Amino acid sequence: MSKIQNVSSRAKRSSLSFGGLRLLRRCAPGNDMGSTGPAPAVLAGRPASAFRSLVFWILDLFGIWNLGFGISALWAFPFLLSFAQACPAALSADLGVEEIVFARRQPGVGGHWYENFGYYVQDENLKLSGARGSLCRLHVDSGKLTVLLDDPAGAIRDPQVHYDGVKILFSYRPGGTDHFHLYEINLDGSGLKQLTSGPYDDIEPTYLSDGRIMFCSSRCKRWVPCWYSQVAILYTCDGDGGNIRPVSANIEHDNTPWPLPDGRVIYERWEYVDRSRVAFHHLWTANPDGTNQMIYYGNMHPHTLMIDAKPIPGRGNDVVAVFSPDHGRKEHAGAITIVTPERGPDEPASARRVSKEDNYRDPYPLSEDCFLVAQGGKLLVMDGQGRTRELYRVPSELAKAGVECHEPRALRARPREPVIPARTDYTRATGTLILQDVYVGRRMEGVQRGEIKKLLVLESLPKPINDSGKMPPMSFGGTYTLQQILGTVPVEPDGSAYLEAPALRSLLFVALDENNNSVKRMHSFLTVVPGETSSCVGCHEPRHHAPPPAQAATLHALRRPPSPIEPLAGIPEV
Repeated sequence: MSKIQNVSSRAKRSSLSFGGLRLLRRCAPGNDMGSTGPAPAVLAGRPASAFRSLVFWILDLFGIWNLGFGISALWAFPFLLSFAQACPAALSADLGVEEIVFARRQPGVGGHWYENFGYYVQDENLKLSGARGSLCRLHVDSGKLTVLLDDPAGAIRDPQVHYDGVKILFSYRPGGTDHFHLYEINLDGSGLKQLTSGPYDDIEPTYLSDGRIMFCSSRCKRWVPCWYSQVAILYTCDGDGGNIRPVSANIEHDNTPWPLPDGRVIYERWEYVDRSRVAFHHLWTANPDGTNQMIYYGNMHPHTLMIDAKPIPGRGNDVVAVFSPDHGRKEHAGAITIVTPERGPDEPASARRVSKEDNYRDPYPLSEDCFLVAQGGKLLVMDGQGRTRELYRVPSELAKAGVECHEPRALRARPREPVIPARTDYTRATGTLILQDVYVGRRMEGVQRGEIKKLLVLESLPKPINDSGKMPPMSFGGTYTLQQILGTVPVEPDGSAYLEAPALRSLLFVALDENNNSVKRMHSFLTVVPGETSSCVGCHEPRHHAPPPAQAATLHALRRPPSPIEPLAGIPEV
């Protein structure tokens, strides 16, 4: 780990391809435009800077002509005017931010989006994180780079600027150690402080408005059921790293939590409850205490990883996220996408792809039409039409070592979200669930009212040990998860149910008739945290539908205490 380094740098010349030729361009320090056409305000320049850029362009063209490429300067002149507009004299005025914080490091070893911490089951020495880590500040006008923390043998990731703009939270694996933990550092690189410790990996932290921190951690001690690596799920801790608690029961990965303007947290959740193991990893929300876990977007649309979501200022409930193709790509690479959720979580038209390529990462919204993004060894600014301009790229010696840019964030203060009061009681080991009407939901055609008599309660079990990354000993070519039977609870004649459920377990229900035959089955899991009371309308009902009017003033199930889960004779709990 080295001391702070101050490096005055200009971004390297970048290139644009058209007509089979790559033109070298020199604009203001660190500026680059990635497409032609009228530039929006954030990508538009000023006359003096445009003139200077035009002069550089003409000089470049003469240099290219002298090299013998044979391009016509007259033919290229419209492109020159277009790109000259892309070089403002003071970029920070348009972006609304003077400095950016980001991480540099080698990418993770594996090809999946989650293979960047921990180790492979075959050999604990097969570490998945890269090295050559550094935490950096970039002044967007001057191009001056300040390295706050540098560790050639370590890895640095996931910076998050405090609400007050006075310190930075991040995840760090120091050289010579095995695990990522949470750290804070002052803006000048002083005061490095370790917050968490232990034989676990703590990654992707975010500040919460009540002073706590939410992050993802392998403290859950489980493995990906269909692969060789470890799982990280949502946890919270106090601002000093104490009082660590899980707020998720996922047996697969949770990723990239981030506060929404209303105080909830949006994150990626991967699950495969009786469905494809490589198709369902979408956006969910929860309160900071883990209550009210709910789909935000995509759980009915397989084959896209939706990750790194953050709210867009000035655009209501819209978020910008990465949509990574199929089962997700290395280090979260994918297409920058805007999601407008007003029409519900299942509407395909609610997602609008912004970038033309799917090799971008880590979007950070600066305004409603301007986003910081990473692409390989570059930091870019992107507008709502996918047009980009380069802000920084890693020096050639780091690029040759495979070092890339990650997680750009604006270095500025920001308002705190409203605090959602906690609804938990950790003196209890259970929560309660209320089901209004089991007959309301998707694909309930043919199910007669009164047919469903009880709910079978199952738990999808995590994989606490691993030896192959496959499904043994459960099956060969079959399910990757093991479900245990907890028991049954009654369903009232009006379709309602009220039960006490074990907390922080991945639960699912099967609707049974009077002969204990399955009528309908859940293909997702639910969780309650200790002391939570959670409710739902029906079985996988569309989220934008209002609940049907109740047939009585009070649900039948609520006229009595919650039902305990009645175990089945001869079936022990694992």
